[in-house]
Amino acid sequence: MSRTFRLCVLAVLLIASVAALHLMRLDARALLWLQESRATAEQRASGLWLPGYQAVLQIEVPGFEKEEFSDLSYNPATDTLFTVSGKQPLLIELSLEGQLLRSIPIIGAANLEGVAVLEDGYLAVTDERQHSLSIFQVDANTKELRSEQAVQQIDLGHAEDSNKGFEGLAWDKRNQRLLLGKEKYPVMLYSLPSDGRKVTGELQELAPLDAHMTDLAALTVDPRSGQILALSQESHLLVSLNQQYQPQSFIALLRGLNGLDHYIPQAEGVALDGAGNLYMVSERNKFYAFRKAP
Repeated sequence: MSRTFRLCVLAVLLIASVAALHLMRLDARALLWLQESRATAEQRASGLWLPGYQAVLQIEVPGFEKEEFSDLSYNPATDTLFTVSGKQPLLIELSLEGQLLRSIPIIGAANLEGVAVLEDGYLAVTDERQHSLSIFQVDANTKELRSEQAVQQIDLGHAEDSNKGFEGLAWDKRNQRLLLGKEKYPVMLYSLPSDGRKVTGELQELAPLDAHMTDLAALTVDPRSGQILALSQESHLLVSLNQQYQPQSFIALLRGLNGLDHYIPQAEGVALDGAGNLYMVSERNKFYAFRKAP
C-alpha cells in the first residue's frame, strides 16, 4: 500500500468521523451526560427523566409500508394517538399498542408534517410544502377532511428551502400556545398563541436548538412538568427542555440503549400519554412505546 493511498484513506476516515461527530452531536451529548450525572435524586423525580425509560414495544404498522409517518400527538379524550403521513395526505389514528384504528384522507393537503390534538375535538396539522397550519374539528364519525372545511388556516411564511420548513407541532395547554419547530437553517423553536380552538396571535421565536441537535423532527409537551421534548432524527436524539428551553435529560435512539433492539432509523414523531408513557413513530411505518423502568 503506497504512502499516498494510506494518506487518502486516513483523510476519508477523518472526514467521516467529523461528519458523524456533527450529525450525532457527540460534543453536545457529552455535555448532556455530564449535566445528567450531576442531577440530584430530587431533580430526577420532579421532572421528566428520560434515561429512566425503556422500550417495551417496537413494531411496524401493517398497510403503511409505502407511507411516511410524521409527528405524533396524544388524544386524552379517547386515549389514542394521531400521526400524519407525509407522502399521501392522511390523518391516522392509532391505539397505544400501535394498532390502526382509522385513516382519514385530508383532501387539498400536500405534505403533512405536524399534528397536534387541541381542545374539544379540535386538531391542528401543518403542511410543509404549503407553509400552512390548518385547524379542523374531528370526531368519532370523521371519515374525510377537506382543506376548505378547516376552521382556520394560518400562513406560516415561505421557507428558503421548501423541504426544511416547520415540522414539529405541539399543544402547550399550560401556556395556551402551539409550539412549532423549524427543521433546519436554523433549528428553531417558535410559538403561536392559541385558545385550543383557534390561533389568537402572531408567530414568535422562542429559542434556537442548533447547539443540541442538527435538525428538529417533532415536539411534545409533558402536561405534568411543562417540559418540552424535542426530537431529532439526524442526531438520533430525544431531549427534554425546561421552561427556559435548556436541556435537562436525553436519550440516544441507538441500538442497545434504553431497551432498543435496533436504532430508530428516522424518528419523526413523539408523544406522551396521561400516565407519562412515551411513544414514537419513524418513517416509514415504525411504532415504538417506552415505559418508565420500575
